[in-house]
Amino acid sequence: MVGTLWAFLPAVIAIILALVTKQVYVSLFLGIFVGAIMYTGGDPLNALFTVFKVMSEKVGANIPIIVFLVVLGILVVLMQKSGGASAYGSWAGSKIKSKSGALMATAGLGCLIFVDDYFNCLTVGSVMRPVTDRFKVSRSKLSYIIDATAAPICIIAPISSWAAAVAGELEGDGLMMFISTIPFNVYAILTVIMVFALCLFKFDFGKMKRNEIISETTGDVHSGISEDGEDEAEIKSNPKGRVYDLIIPVITLIVCCICGMIYTGFYYNWDTELIGSELQSENVIQAFSNCEAGMSLAIGSTIALVLIAIYYMIRKVVSFKEITSSFTDGFKAMVPAILILTFAWSISGIMGAKGGYLDAKAFVSENLVNSAFPQWLFPAIFFALAGAIAFATGTSWGTFGVLVPVAVTILGGSGTLAILTVSATLGGAVFGDHISPISDTTILASAGARCNHIEHVNTQLPYALLVAGVALVSYLVAGLCADLGGVISCLIMWAAAILLFSGAVFVIKVFSNKYADCENKESIGEAEDK
Repeated sequence: MVGTLWAFLPAVIAIILALVTKQVYVSLFLGIFVGAIMYTGGDPLNALFTVFKVMSEKVGANIPIIVFLVVLGILVVLMQKSGGASAYGSWAGSKIKSKSGALMATAGLGCLIFVDDYFNCLTVGSVMRPVTDRFKVSRSKLSYIIDATAAPICIIAPISSWAAAVAGELEGDGLMMFISTIPFNVYAILTVIMVFALCLFKFDFGKMKRNEIISETTGDVHSGISEDGEDEAEIKSNPKGRVYDLIIPVITLIVCCICGMIYTGFYYNWDTELIGSELQSENVIQAFSNCEAGMSLAIGSTIALVLIAIYYMIRKVVSFKEITSSFTDGFKAMVPAILILTFAWSISGIMGAKGGYLDAKAFVSENLVNSAFPQWLFPAIFFALAGAIAFATGTSWGTFGVLVPVAVTILGGSGTLAILTVSATLGGAVFGDHISPISDTTILASAGARCNHIEHVNTQLPYALLVAGVALVSYLVAGLCADLGGVISCLIMWAAAILLFSGAVFVIKVFSNKYADCENKESIGEAEDK
């Protein structure tokens, strides 16, 4: 079963169970255990040993990310205790006069925090949740906006942890190659366009529309579905807090994280643990390409926590005792997200998304390298394949590691078709990550919005599928036009994408209105009968 299609079975089992039972933790653990049973040849005791071995490996490798999440949880609690969050909510409430304004402000903040998707999800959620609640925005809508402005923004931002991760998978000047893929990333760019269009025109469909109606008419932002984990305890805010008690810490965190990326890119080599003895990069751009994202975020957020704690004590809005008590409160707030992430990382590990164990990477590489598909089909094929792998494994970065080297091997490191295929791979990986219930970004978007995780997955799915369908057809068109050059093929691709997207939205809106009319007529008929 190693190196075969069966390597994806653990993820398939976990995803189906999660969607059917709504029990994410149990479903993920059973998926991991099934993978371990497959790997050990049916020995249950050895399989259990393998489960915890994989888990320890994945958690150990991701300790910096866990530290970063815990620090973010502590900072969110501190911002609430300082009164900065409530002051911002009051200020935003006085400035934002409509639901569209609240949604646009949420999307805008998501676009501004482009350094890292983890940071984006938790920060935007904690800051904007009180504002969107005031305007009766459903938590599923909030979590969608958070998710849709996290990974899709990071994958088109030249200065981000995602840019660094992708650049590391490319040969030569990886960052410049990454920048050249940005105009071709239809899924990411179109997702951001769709978010702002939905915010501006209040256009919803599917289960999301139902949740929005419930939220507007009853005031229940959870739409009758309880959020994951325990209810969030009420945190007493300092009435002396001001808006800048929120803005200054957020800016401090962003600056410290960027500096952390530059530092690890210059002075830290993750593989050899070489610290400070010699430069790893010649300039800042190379530093971003060479940085270790997890370590950068852990270092940057820890330094930011110290600076922000000092600032709050100087401002006398948070005492030293309140700061120390925030450590346990912040950690407890992150436990559900960390637990799901641990299982998600482990299921990716047992499958071998980056090699080892069931070795899904070997299956993908061998079958693609030896394929006989026409080259103009590769952008669309890699988009669909990246989406499927990211959905199954719950990791964009693991998908990059599997498919980007394969794309470069098949098509070479330059040329329009190569850039198109790499861009399609990145977009497809973001799409799969976007809709996967075991994706870390999807999990954190739910956590940031305090939304039921499976509800977030279900309501987001139709939106993501719409954009992905348009992107897939666009890559078929772009592949046919690749010989015309990068600029012309890009223009033709986007003309097709905008035309398809506009047509799809028009059709959905017409059918949505007809369905709403039918429901209204039935309701009127029932009322008359009574």
